Amino acid sequence: MSVRKTLTNNNNVYFCTVTCFKWIHLFEITKLHDHIYDWFDYLNRNSIKVTGFVIMPNHFHALIYLPGTELNINKIIANCKRFMAYEIVKRLTKERNLELLDELSGSLNTSEIAKGKKHNVFEPSFDAKIIVSEKFIVQKLNYIHQNPVRGKWKLVEDYREYEHSSAGFYELDNYNGYKVTHYMEL
Repeated sequence: MSVRKTLTNNNNVYFCTVTCFKWIHLFEITKLHDHIYDWFDYLNRNSIKVTGFVIMPNHFHALIYLPGTELNINKIIANCKRFMAYEIVKRLTKERNLELLDELSGSLNTSEIAKGKKHNVFEPSFDAKIIVSEKFIVQKLNYIHQNPVRGKWKLVEDYREYEHSSAGFYELDNYNGYKVTHYMEL
């Protein structure tokens, strides 16, 4: 479901997907993984829990538990996209990737320019689904954990070894990656 309306249902886990503009491999090009983990840390400091994730070259999936709070998932993801967009542009500027910066700025329409927007870094909407059962959360965890070995990706041989995923957290004893909150702890 592409979200264009406000979802206000809290005390739930949401399956969210954020996609880079035109599916460009911006996370890979800018090596943004560290910044995404910083965002996860920010969520944790604000009692919002990440229970699963995978960071792909041009999109990421996350299972986000939103406790009873005034924030809604729309605001959280909008802040995420803004936080990451500034960093992506900063890194592209530092690397002098002018061709890509031109592509991101050249795609703006007049109303976006009038609002002061300088680059299109992400697709305008995002996907969010409320997780309604343990079966559904396990299904979504399996989907995101398998992402690095499916279709065109083939980023690793064994999905549990992909370093930018919570698969190892759930399935390996010697996991050294970003530690999430187990969904059964919610």
